[in-house]
Amino acid sequence: MTPTSIPSTHAPAPVGIVHLGLGAFHRAHQAVYLERNLARHDGGPWGIASANLRSNRQLVELMRERDQRYHVAEYTDSDTLTLREIAAIRETLYAGPGGEDLEALLARMSEPGVRIVTLTVTEKGYHLDPADGRLLLDAEPIRHDITNPTQPRTAPGMLVEALARRFTAGTPAFTVLCCDNMPDNGKRTRRAVIELARRRDGKLAEWIADAVAFPSSMVDRIVPAMSEAEFERLRTLGIDDPAAVACESFSQWVIEDDFPQGRPDWQHDGVQMVADVAPFEAMKLRMLNGSHSLLAYLGALAGIETVAEAVGRPEFAALLRGYMRREAAPTLAMPADIDLEAYADRLIARFANDSLHHRLQQIAMDGSQKLPQRWLAGAQVRLEVGGEITCTALGVAAWIRYTAGSNLAGESHPVDDPMADTFAALHANHDKPEPLIAAFLALDSVFPSELADDARFSNAVLDAYSTLTEGGVGEALTILDAPTR
Repeated sequence: MTPTSIPSTHAPAPVGIVHLGLGAFHRAHQAVYLERNLARHDGGPWGIASANLRSNRQLVELMRERDQRYHVAEYTDSDTLTLREIAAIRETLYAGPGGEDLEALLARMSEPGVRIVTLTVTEKGYHLDPADGRLLLDAEPIRHDITNPTQPRTAPGMLVEALARRFTAGTPAFTVLCCDNMPDNGKRTRRAVIELARRRDGKLAEWIADAVAFPSSMVDRIVPAMSEAEFERLRTLGIDDPAAVACESFSQWVIEDDFPQGRPDWQHDGVQMVADVAPFEAMKLRMLNGSHSLLAYLGALAGIETVAEAVGRPEFAALLRGYMRREAAPTLAMPADIDLEAYADRLIARFANDSLHHRLQQIAMDGSQKLPQRWLAGAQVRLEVGGEITCTALGVAAWIRYTAGSNLAGESHPVDDPMADTFAALHANHDKPEPLIAAFLALDSVFPSELADDARFSNAVLDAYSTLTEGGVGEALTILDAPTR
């Protein structure tokens, strides 16, 4: 393989954007769009300061050692690779446990030149109830931020403290741009920030409600966790970069155009600036993310390790086509120029990209936070019109079985979820399918009561669970009778 290499050549840029969540996705997605923008302008006011809030001090140190430069390896397939050098990130900070950069981060967010704060902290980083979106005021990190508002530990707490400093100083508010996979992610972030601010100062909360824009956005790019094998593959191509990220070549970013203090001219860098991002959010969450979760839980139970391996099996590809066409697509109201049939076909092709080793275990993380928006909202829509939910019910059943901590062959796997202890207790206390399913559906932080109380849904999940545990994944997929082409 001879990759195409694109070095970074733009002039250094002052920081105009602070990003919370210095993970692989941010470095392979938002930072790449800003790199293109800075390259077009040979610099400009939109350099990024990125911070980790919960973990991974090592990455911050690696970025500093490399003068904040790193590479993104974009794979079209196993034979076609583009290597990009990224220098859009001008500063990296660590504000997690034991971190020394919290004050530097808050000071940076308070600067007048910072006009946008973006976030990729995962769904659990907002401390919202997955079912209804309310701020979890009893969560220990939120209680800490209420008691110690000037020393926050959470993303909402850091936003409130930085905005409080700007409010006191008379500095215009920055725009808050959520880039995490949540429906109405701008509105949900706004609610979290205002609710937390209200516990501190009513006038501050009113100012935030009036002055701060919280546009929603939809982000899409498959970015697997890096492995030693992937680092070695890059080294054979001459890239010895411990901060490198590998991803697919496809990338999409849709943003509501609401930036009172200005923004980069992203529309010239491939970003879709729209009046309403909700249809795109729902499409991606239910079709792409919902399909990913189906593969994650059913594939993991079958002992499959990666997305490409799973979708390469005809029965799994048929499952995804049946789910997207019969259960996800009918719930969506898209602009006239969006072809959902073609979108589904593109997703299958992207999942089959054998150059990406996207582990199902990575996708399976935090299921309690993801299921409501990926599956459950769509299932409610389908049941309202008497529609089919067979694939969704199987997915929920597979998730419940997955949370037992082993696959169907008895091989153990970690259950990485904020509710993992709750799940373990439910499995320990219920050894028969019917009471186990009832106990899981009673988790109101995951399942809306309207759905949990619907006998059509609970019976479908119970039937799927019984088939899955008694006959295995193969039999469960066979009874779906999902069409193949």
